[in-house]
Amino acid sequence: MKLSTMLMYDGNPRTAADQVVALEKAGLDTVWVAEAYGFDSPTLMGYLAAKTETVEIGSAILNIYSRTPGALLQTAAGLDNVSQGRAILGLGASGPQVIEGFHGVPYSKPLGRTREIIEIIRAGMSRERLTSDGIFTLPLDKEHGAVTGLGKPLKLLTKPERSSVPIYVAALGEKNVELVGEIADGWLPHLYYPEKAASVWGEPLAAGAKNRSADLGPLEVVAGGMVAIGEGPETKALLDFARPLFALYVGGMGAKGRNFYNDLACHYGYEKEAAEIQELYLNGNKRDAEALVPLEWLEAANLVGPESYVKERIAAFAESGVTSLNVTPVGDDPADIMARLKQWVS
Repeated sequence: MKLSTMLMYDGNPRTAADQVVALEKAGLDTVWVAEAYGFDSPTLMGYLAAKTETVEIGSAILNIYSRTPGALLQTAAGLDNVSQGRAILGLGASGPQVIEGFHGVPYSKPLGRTREIIEIIRAGMSRERLTSDGIFTLPLDKEHGAVTGLGKPLKLLTKPERSSVPIYVAALGEKNVELVGEIADGWLPHLYYPEKAASVWGEPLAAGAKNRSADLGPLEVVAGGMVAIGEGPETKALLDFARPLFALYVGGMGAKGRNFYNDLACHYGYEKEAAEIQELYLNGNKRDAEALVPLEWLEAANLVGPESYVKERIAAFAESGVTSLNVTPVGDDPADIMARLKQWVS
């Protein structure tokens, strides 16, 4: 298994980037840079490319709505160049909360849009001319002059570092995951429960794999959580620090009926808790919502406890199909934790 981590920053990503350098020396393989509705991901990825030497640098995620396919292609090609071939393009539909609430664009046709964008980016990286007969075929708008019909398909002006970049997709829903199994290089599932992964996603992944091109390698799977190594109860208590994140996604990332993370909690068997967390969270009772996040889920999705237990959790993630353990080391010396993990996953 590879080791990866999310770029964690608290107001100053430059400081976090300096910490990535130490983690790289300790054995880190990949760093993921989130975007959501904070700093944009490509700017920080470019900064990381200049600060590091070997670590892969991935977006996790760039949403598929706020940039055109051509802009995503330019970003992928540019990042791959400045990183000297270390870029990974992580894409996802995000959700209505971010797409409509922050970017102000309609959240529509996520499946078709994802497929078409990936096709366009792959063609563009090979310097084919950008064409589309699907969602991104622009209609003539003579009244507003938005499209004149005089443009012609263009190919990427500059020569990319590589003729392709790995494209990973964040997905949770059945149809989205099936699409991942068919066309993506890698999969980025969130709030991942290894022991329940097969029952939730096994069938859609298998269905997608049936139509997977022979040109694509095996699907990479990136998942994990907090890592804290220790014997005492104070170590287990660190799981409480994950509660706000789980409650945010299950309770606050979308309205009722439009929250994919709430649906995921239900698929895991936490229907009652999911409904209560969402009700409390949307009514502003965040602390009460956090208290209802099942401890069983927190324990399974993270790697917190004695060394022997952490090794057991690594094995559980590997057995479920995870190929890159995505960890957030918690402790006085994150680089030391990363170095120990590197020995255990090798």
